[in-house]
Amino acid sequence: MPGQPGAEGGRVVVVTDSTASLPRALVRERGLVVVPLQVVIGDEVLDEALSEEEGAAGGATPARVAEALRGHQRVSTSRPNPAAMGAVYADLVADGATEVVAVHLSGEVSGTVESARVAAREAAVPVHVVDTRQVGVATGYAALSAVETLEAGGSAEEAADAAARRAAAATSYFYVDTLEFLRRGGRIGAGAALLGSALAVKPLLSITDGVVGPLERVRTTTKALARLEELAVRDALTAVGRSGSPVEVGVAHLANPERAEQLAAHLAARLGDDPGLVGQQVRCVELGAVLGAHVGPGMVAVCVSPL
Repeated sequence: MPGQPGAEGGRVVVVTDSTASLPRALVRERGLVVVPLQVVIGDEVLDEALSEEEGAAGGATPARVAEALRGHQRVSTSRPNPAAMGAVYADLVADGATEVVAVHLSGEVSGTVESARVAAREAAVPVHVVDTRQVGVATGYAALSAVETLEAGGSAEEAADAAARRAAAATSYFYVDTLEFLRRGGRIGAGAALLGSALAVKPLLSITDGVVGPLERVRTTTKALARLEELAVRDALTAVGRSGSPVEVGVAHLANPERAEQLAAHLAARLGDDPGLVGQQVRCVELGAVLGAHVGPGMVAVCVSPL
């Protein structure tokens, strides 16, 4: 069964959601449980897929979402409702779990964490819900910190606290080709989207207090990616210098692998000699279908997450 031994006996399971951008193999390896969000393409409701196998079985993949968006199909997303969350907790309890740590994307952009809180009130075991106030890779890093705390002998409360602190310390920046998809999903105001289109600029955005907001505007894609690189290097070196804590750096993209891999390579080259970079590498992943539905093809993001 998934989970880790608790500090006082029992079994503690870390639950996160599919927007955390964690590959299925890593999820299995670390004993996590992932609750899928849904993508609605036209009238078809699909669970978010974390692997090619799940996509082949009918799950929503990043490639399918990118194709639908390019084809001007109607695409939206849906959170798991409290009943679905409650069913996950009940299954874990039946499998021997005595506590749950639930680590989810920002409640400012999704109702997932609220569903978790509602379900937690009815659960047969304590459920410690963490609103990371982050999205994507930063949420995944927070969930992994909860697992690592349990593996080191910490309690469920300590694991939840570790996840919250990890998320609060992270910085996330991203570039999008257009703000139109964020506008459609209500994640950014119509005025900001229209301004970006009118000026023909490439928007850089960040996650601040759990909300997607504009950061800077640059004129070209090349300049946007160079600026992402500078921001990530600055934040990584600042974090290591300030606290001595190592950092993990991740790059994510939607249907933009070449530019994402180039950014990851540049970051690894600039940070790889610094002992503060965990594993001396920069992880590069494709963003999941749910978040991809809101940012659109071409998006590239970078996350700096101090341990």
